[in-house]
Amino acid sequence: MPELPKLVIFDCDGILVDTENLANRRLAEWLTAAGYPTSFKYCRKNFSGRSMASVQKEIEEKTSVRLGADFVDRWNAGLPDLFAHGVEAIPYVREFVEAVRSAGIAY
Repeated sequence: MPELPKLVIFDCDGILVDTENLANRRLAEWLTAAGYPTSFKYCRKNFSGRSMASVQKEIEEKTSVRLGADFVDRWNAGLPDLFAHGVEAIPYVREFVEAVRSAGIAY
């Protein structure tokens, strides 16, 4: 039987909760409002896991749409409120965290 770890460290996004769906829905709304018509599906496929600076750079290099010098700052400032209304738990994460607790493993 393998030895149990002494400690489990959980990264939040993508391990405990999924913020990508919420963020990409909001991003699609923002980009569309700024003159770059797009959808959640497109944003999820093309922008997930990327920095907003890289998203802005790509859009502004490929199109005439300008998101503004403060785009990244506005985006980052809005995330706490967006996520405060609820994020999706990663499937089976609750069971896994409980198994870690039950095994007496620090986390």
